[in-house]
Amino acid sequence: MTTTIAPTVDDRRVALLTGHVASHRQAVDGLARELPTLVSWGVELADRLLRGGRLIAVGNGGSAAEAQHLTAEIVGRFDGERPPFSAIALHADTSSVTAIANDYGYEEVFARQVRAHARSGDVAIFFSTSGRSPNLLAAVRAARGVGAVTWAMTGAGPNPLSRTVDAALCLPGTSAAAQEAHLLALHLVCRVFDDRVRTRLAKGRAS
Repeated sequence: MTTTIAPTVDDRRVALLTGHVASHRQAVDGLARELPTLVSWGVELADRLLRGGRLIAVGNGGSAAEAQHLTAEIVGRFDGERPPFSAIALHADTSSVTAIANDYGYEEVFARQVRAHARSGDVAIFFSTSGRSPNLLAAVRAARGVGAVTWAMTGAGPNPLSRTVDAALCLPGTSAAAQEAHLLALHLVCRVFDDRVRTRLAKGRAS
């Protein structure tokens, strides 16, 4: 006869996860209060890319993954069939990143790429849980120098990045919770983006 031993409840670790979930809810609640901002970003991004603009997305570490997730949605598709649009996640060009870091220092890895790729009328979006990364701040200055619109998704604000860009979404909670909410936020932007693109293209065909 086999005796099944019930797993013991690890109260300390359950409490640890409960705290994480609570922080996640705090970040998502903060995001829900910023839905008008995300609507305006999705609409403006669609209008600029339909005019031939480009999206430049920037981040470090986990935020780099968020940046690349966003560009994949824009080049591919999110909410249905539509044309592809130009979007670049700057960390993904590892040869450029390592060459620039080696020759100019890590603070310049994104700024130099922004000066190479971004133009007036483009959108540059920066992901950062701390809002303090020197290489992102340098890239914002470069983007503003070429006339690109600058947005940021950060953790709790205000912070140096949120004060430097044209518009920022600052979310409360831990760094992990803010980063998780950034994924939801970028999906919401994509949903509005796709809706705006389809609406504009439909109107063009009807005219």
